[in-house]
Amino acid sequence: MEEKPDPAEAKNLVQSLAKGFRILEAFTSQEPELTMADVARRAGVDNATAFRFLNTLVAIGYVQRVEGTRKFRLSLKVLDLGFHAIARSDLRARARPILRGLVGEVNEAASVGVLDGPEVMYAERVQAGLTRLAVDIRIGSRVPAYSSAVGQAILAWSDDDTRKEVLQARPLKALTATTITDVDTLLARLDAIRKLGYAVSDQETVSGLYVVAAPVFDQDGVPVAALSVAAPAIRTTLKDFVDSTAQPVVQAANELSKALATIGSFAPHRLAGG
Repeated sequence: MEEKPDPAEAKNLVQSLAKGFRILEAFTSQEPELTMADVARRAGVDNATAFRFLNTLVAIGYVQRVEGTRKFRLSLKVLDLGFHAIARSDLRARARPILRGLVGEVNEAASVGVLDGPEVMYAERVQAGLTRLAVDIRIGSRVPAYSSAVGQAILAWSDDDTRKEVLQARPLKALTATTITDVDTLLARLDAIRKLGYAVSDQETVSGLYVVAAPVFDQDGVPVAALSVAAPAIRTTLKDFVDSTAQPVVQAANELSKALATIGSFAPHRLAGG
């Protein structure tokens, strides 16, 4: 359901601009191509309004028509907005050399993700493989926080209100056979992660992929991100993966935390409305 602005603030809002962004947000990675009617339904506007907005977005380059169909899709110009924001973050610059040091023969990818609403957004990633598992995670990709080691590592050190807001933001769906979808079980998992010092995902977001993640803190001790490594399950056992990876990941996360504390300028992504 669409969240309505406070009446006292509504007079200061440009409603047409808000509608334009709802049009853009109608497109997802699962359904990147939509008809005008699809867009109208998802954005909560009538067909005539969707038609005008789509034509405008096509004219200024943010939306493209799919040739030979009645569908539309986002253009690469949309990526510029996101990459401009990500590129300003000191998190990426500080994380990149640390991530490179974690990728090797077993660990095929290392990432840093931040919490954005109920999802984790990848802010930086170094990847050497995983193509055979059809894993297509890149900078800007999003995964549910509840099922990911990165999300759980951040939530384990977050306050209770943040935990509940994230876990109750939308229905928890089983993405794989090992995904935990019960809120109480997840809360117990977060407490265990905090005691352990790191989170482990046994194929909970992607089948065939092990992940270990540890939190990254700002100078005030607030979890602003998490650093992770991933390896295909066909190369190792979960125990061997954790035994060889957990401590290097924790050390790398601590190193990144110290680096961020020295600059004191990184602002984490906030929950929607937070």
